[in-house]
Amino acid sequence: MRPDPLRLPLPLSLSARPVTLPHPPALREAPLHEARALTGGGLQARIALDGQVYTLRITRAGKLILTK
Repeated sequence: MRPDPLRLPLPLSLSARPVTLPHPPALREAPLHEARALTGGGLQARIALDGQVYTLRITRAGKLILTK
């Protein structure tokens, strides 16, 4: 049986150090939009991108669903 390459133990010198990855600049600078403002206080908003129209919906559970 071959070992799973994703489950091989790391050398102690690597596994003992926490790894902190910087966020890409695009993620840090992304604008924040309130979903309820996008829906005008309702439950749905239509969003256009490059000629395609998408529907953003707020569910009863308070989750967001984006569909084409």
